Amino acid sequence: MIRQSVIFDVGRVLFDWDLRHLFAKLIVDQDELEWFVTNVVTPEWHFQHDAGRPLAAMLPELKADFPGHAALIDAYAARFNETIPAPMPGSLELVERLDAAGVPLFAITNFGHEFWEGFRPTQPIFDRFQGIIVSGTEKLMKPDPAIYCLAIERFGIDPAGALFIDDVAANIAGAESVGIAGHLFGGAAMLEDDLIARGYLPG
Repeated sequence: MIRQSVIFDVGRVLFDWDLRHLFAKLIVDQDELEWFVTNVVTPEWHFQHDAGRPLAAMLPELKADFPGHAALIDAYAARFNETIPAPMPGSLELVERLDAAGVPLFAITNFGHEFWEGFRPTQPIFDRFQGIIVSGTEKLMKPDPAIYCLAIERFGIDPAGALFIDDVAANIAGAESVGIAGHLFGGAAMLEDDLIARGYLPG
């Protein structure tokens, strides 16, 4: 059993993510952009893919509802990596420091299976992780306690020695419900202080 570990979320903890990063390149008018990400390709619609629905089922439905926006809907599928423009400042450096300190690293991410297949190979930082749970692959999503239990069972994690880092309070609560301590991400500086205070990194 792995006695001590750190478990990361991916979006908005390790990497910036927002649908606007892509669609601001394609929609010049700011009001139209906000309308589009509020009514057409919305986070709520996108989360269906995180939950395990295939793009082949999602895209035709949405294009039928918004035929005038078919090209933009296709861009969502073809250019999804552009919604993830860069790492969150300082986060990957903390991953590297934890790895160098010998702390086993894992991730639990709400991420569509097909999009993860396209994103994961572009980011060698994930080579430092011993295991990653992807919601769209498992058809389980945070904050369902079952996804944290799956990580504990699959990877042999002792929840009493684990810390889960996420930017969503409900996801932290889900982890805490199965005995994993949580850190609500508010930037790398705060996380670094907490990792040192909890003994995962040297002071």
